Amino acid sequence: MSTQRDPEVGLSTNDAIRAMLLLMPRVVARVKRTPLPERLRSLNLAPRHLTLLSNLLFDGEMTVNTLAERLEIAPTTVSLMVSDLSRQGVLERRGDPADRRRTIVAITDEPETRAAIEGWLANGAQAWHTAFEQLTDEERALFVRTIRTYEREASGTGE
Repeated sequence: MSTQRDPEVGLSTNDAIRAMLLLMPRVVARVKRTPLPERLRSLNLAPRHLTLLSNLLFDGEMTVNTLAERLEIAPTTVSLMVSDLSRQGVLERRGDPADRRRTIVAITDEPETRAAIEGWLANGAQAWHTAFEQLTDEERALFVRTIRTYEREASGTGE
């Protein structure tokens, strides 16, 4: 039975679960409705592309293996995604001057493409900024750990 505590003061575990089960579908639906910029519309981008592009935009160029670790997918899958986006002029790949066996991946220098990617991510980044700015560093870390735990447990693998 629900105790319906004031969410500004605290929530019981059951009330928090109820709130999140009602909220998450709305959040996902809103994210899915975020329109792609014109430059990116014909590219058939999936959520995994958003994560890949986010990593490159926020942290700069990196190797295929680093991207694979961050995306938690096989390097061959990342390589296929990178090849596809490279053919479409979104990403550039080049050999690592320090180790020619490694491939460095970066967002293209083409201004329209970079601006389109930044624009696509901007609304979500601003929403997170507004949500997180009211929290302490510890509260932000707790939130991120909580979402990671939820994602892991919801996957059914427990990994």
